[in-house]
Amino acid sequence: MATDLPCLLPFLLFLFISHFPLSFSGSVKSMESVPDLTKSMYVDFDGYPCVRLLNLTGEIGCSNPGRDKVVAPVVRYKNVNEFSKPSAVLVSLDEFLELVGRLGKSEILFEVLRGVEISNDSSIAKNIGGVLVEQGMDTQIKLKGFSPDQKFPGAEYAPYKSINYEWNPTGSGMMWRAYSFPVFLLTEGGAQLVQEVAMNNEKKRNDYTADVVEFDSVMQTTKSGTHDSESCLQEQTCLPLGGYSVIMAIPLCLENNFSDNCSAILILPLMKGSVWSSLPPINNSSTNHSKPIILTVASMDSASFFRDKNLGAESPISGLIALLAAVDSLSHVNGLDDLGKQLVFSVFTGEAWGYLGSRRFLFELDLQSEAVKGLNSSLIETVIEIGSVGKGFSQGNSTFFAHTAAVSLATNETLNALKHARDSLENITVSSASTLNPGIPPSSLMAFLKKNPSTSGMVLEDFDTSFSDKFYHSHLDDMSNINSSSIVAAASLVARTLYILASDDKNISSTALDAINVNASLVEELMSCLLDCEPGLSCELVKSYIVPTNQCPNHYVGVILGEPSSNPYLGYVDDVSRFIWNFLADRTSSSMEDASSDCSKECSNKGGVCIKAEVDGKGVCVISTTRGHYLAPTDSILGNFFPWLALPPYPHTKYVPAYSTRLNYESGTWHVLPSDSSDPMGMVDPVWTESNWDTIRLRVYTVQDAAFDRLVLLAGITITVMAYLAIVLTRACIAKALKRD
Repeated sequence: MATDLPCLLPFLLFLFISHFPLSFSGSVKSMESVPDLTKSMYVDFDGYPCVRLLNLTGEIGCSNPGRDKVVAPVVRYKNVNEFSKPSAVLVSLDEFLELVGRLGKSEILFEVLRGVEISNDSSIAKNIGGVLVEQGMDTQIKLKGFSPDQKFPGAEYAPYKSINYEWNPTGSGMMWRAYSFPVFLLTEGGAQLVQEVAMNNEKKRNDYTADVVEFDSVMQTTKSGTHDSESCLQEQTCLPLGGYSVIMAIPLCLENNFSDNCSAILILPLMKGSVWSSLPPINNSSTNHSKPIILTVASMDSASFFRDKNLGAESPISGLIALLAAVDSLSHVNGLDDLGKQLVFSVFTGEAWGYLGSRRFLFELDLQSEAVKGLNSSLIETVIEIGSVGKGFSQGNSTFFAHTAAVSLATNETLNALKHARDSLENITVSSASTLNPGIPPSSLMAFLKKNPSTSGMVLEDFDTSFSDKFYHSHLDDMSNINSSSIVAAASLVARTLYILASDDKNISSTALDAINVNASLVEELMSCLLDCEPGLSCELVKSYIVPTNQCPNHYVGVILGEPSSNPYLGYVDDVSRFIWNFLADRTSSSMEDASSDCSKECSNKGGVCIKAEVDGKGVCVISTTRGHYLAPTDSILGNFFPWLALPPYPHTKYVPAYSTRLNYESGTWHVLPSDSSDPMGMVDPVWTESNWDTIRLRVYTVQDAAFDRLVLLAGITITVMAYLAIVLTRACIAKALKRD
């Protein structure tokens, strides 16, 4: 029996080895293809990234620290100090503020929810591989607010010296810092998945596997080592921030009736892509442009710590919606051709990044380029800007404040017209802003005052001494932060004020003003289209003008793709800008004589513009003075357009470039121009760019601990040696048996 024992060992060893695959055979699922295997191993989820932005002196925003993806186990913020290696930290919004405070530089003090200034904490920095921020806010944030912008946004552009004034008391300045790790705001579905992953990791803390998140957020500027705008533009690893603008004017000055009676009131709403238009249209073939222009402004682009979660409901989209509603109400008024002044409406983009739209607009006016042909800066009598007007409604009454620039006859006329309009409306209060304010709040009007300090202007806001928007330039500034009744009231006030200013009749009857009514249903529809994903840009109003490429709106400015042009490829123009252009062109248009209803080659030849062409491929030919200022397209990067429009229409429709005045595009490359002392805002222009990237993605999967991998390797080696011994013993036994026979 003893002599047969060596021959039994190989058989016992075979049973031992075969035990492992058999024990797991019940848990293995059949895989029909490699994609099935990949899908079972990796789970993609959605989030809104913080991306890398650059200027002439450095960079801000977020990026992977090197050239490779970051892979890190998921842990909750409260447990991050218990780990000795970089982790993907899951935080609530208030924990994120605390985390940023702990990582803050000594010269930048951050106010966190507890009201405590938190100093540097380098001990936590080494344990952060990436940050995942959950949606939602707790009671403290609701009460105190959250703004990642500065306490005086754009202070360097202020036309006064009190740049330490706090217009934005909740501002922390955190969006103006650089972070050497990726940061994402999770969607609700993504947050639920990562929460489960974090719980699993807590349960199996001493296990040999861990669930990790892979951050694919590698920025080209980081890979190439280009850490400022000038170097990255030279190496083509980034693109300039920018878009297009739109303008509209009233009344219409047609080619055959432009006269001394055709002056202009210019209304400039701030938005992604700037647009200008006139009521009625301006005849740019005539040289008789002698009437004063009244300019009213608002904005269409916002900013946020998280690039693609950027609604800006209160600041500035409430002002944009008020502008669109005011234009709509004026378009139904008879006798606009008889107005003594020209109403011009403009929509700017890039204002959140150094007033790119308004500065480029003024630059184009100086050049008298084709984009602004028919407008003369010397004729601008007053600038009226529609700012944040979505939070003025309270207890059945809407309250607004008029922030004025230098005292002048035109300013006094504007204030008198505003009071006249207020008296014609019910439950609206309008007051002059406090004389203790250092000047006007952050607004496009600053660009005009920097250009010409004697410019007469007014900014209509729902606040007096500081922002009423506690979530200024944050992802929390959504539709729940504003009230449609406040926007309706502001639109009514602006529409009637403009009519009074543009009219030669100083004793306008109440009957005439009562005929100017804002459509409250339109305001609510615009809010649901521009500030929500349901229905979002798939709403019937938007789809009646364009074919949207995205459902969820996003009011981030974008980047310039290709050479700036007054006739850009419309595939580069974002959904919101194209909608605004078509909407204004439609609302400020007049029907064409001797022209077919659909668009044809004859449409532009007869001074018409084609609207709604995306919907049916034919479009409708109308007379409209709608123009666009080019800032830049938004194809997965920074970029938008700002159009301009006129009531009645102007015979040509173009987009007008809007980007930094310090940039020049030549031979397929962007170049930074030397600073010019004649351009005070250009002197302090940081020249913002955004880094290119290949892809941005998040996914989660399970990895084994390195110690376990080494154990598996050792076990494999052991099994291999034992298998070899089994073969040797088996051969010896067989040979012995053959000899016996």
